[in-house]
Formats: sequence, C-alpha cells, structure tokens
Amino acid sequence: MFRRTLLLSTILLLTACQNYNVNRDYDSTRDFGAYRSWSWKEPALQYSPDDPRIKSDLTEQRILDAVSQQLDQRGLRPAANGKADLNVQSWLIVDERQQQTSYNYGGAWGGYWGGYWGGPAYTETRTYNYKVATIQVDLYDSKDGKLVWRGSAEQIMKSAPPSPAEREAAIRETVAKVIEQYPPH
Repeated sequence: MFRRTLLLSTILLLTACQNYNVNRDYDSTRDFGAYRSWSWKEPALQYSPDDPRIKSDLTEQRILDAVSQQLDQRGLRPAANGKADLNVQSWLIVDERQQQTSYNYGGAWGGYWGGYWGGPAYTETRTYNYKVATIQVDLYDSKDGKLVWRGSAEQIMKSAPPSPAEREAAIRETVAKVIEQYPPH
C-alpha cells in the first residue's frame, strides 16, 4: 500500500508540476532602447521535432498572437514599412525525457540492547517517461542579422491533452514568462 501511495504521488508530481524553467540570454553590447519595431523572420515559428502531431496552424497562430501581444506591451511595434529594427522567430520544441526513481524496502533493524532482526532488503527502480514543451523566442538585429536576445521557457506537459481554451491560456502564460525580462536591465 505504501509503495502505491508513493508511486501515485510521484506521478502526480510529474504531471501536475506547473513550474517553468525560464532561461534568457542577450548581447550586452547592444542598445535595446534603440529597437522600436519588429517583423517576423521566416519561418515565424519552427517546430522540433517536425512532427504532425505537434505542428498545427492553430498552435502556430496562438504562439504568434501571444508573442505579438507581449512585444507590443514592451513598446515594440510591428514594422509598417517593412524596415524593422528586430526580426523575430519562435520555436516550439517537445522533448521526450525520463526520470528514474528507486525505492528501498526491507533490511535489518537493530535495537539498543543488541541483536539485529528483519528480512531481506531489496530495491525497486521505476522509470517514468514524460514530455517537456519549450517555447523559445529569438530576436535578431535586422541590420546585421545577429541574435541579440533569446528567451525560453520549458514546462512538463500534462498526460491528458488540454482543451483549446487551456492550450491558449498555457501558451499566453508561457510566452509572457519568456518575454517578461525584455528589454534586459
């Protein structure tokens, strides 16, 4: 009974975890205050792996809308004349990962007055497979084509597929986490 309870709690921890692992990097020699406009670098959204179960026009539109909204909130406007200061490209990356957990059972116990008693000890190791989704946003200087800022957030995916409304909310929340530290201070 104890093993099943421990196993169930481990699985729930893996599937219910809503923490983001957020990473950012940028070119510290750039003047981010000079960037005022942006446009999409084609393709605007790339997928890894290029899997039809992941690749979707609906997902693409949700991510592009969320990135556009976050850039607008940070004072960056879409280029009206095609002369953007920044070119923007996004990625949706889905990785298959594993985690191993070992449990030790049994063994010998000792008392203060001497003597040991107990049974044989054994170890049970279980492997859990899970998927991690990463949304990455790259900003390139349009003059020299160099990457000037990158942000990404990864999150463990739930085992049950979310509804369309849950997908949209998760994408908006993840993109907000990615871009919340732009421009760098």
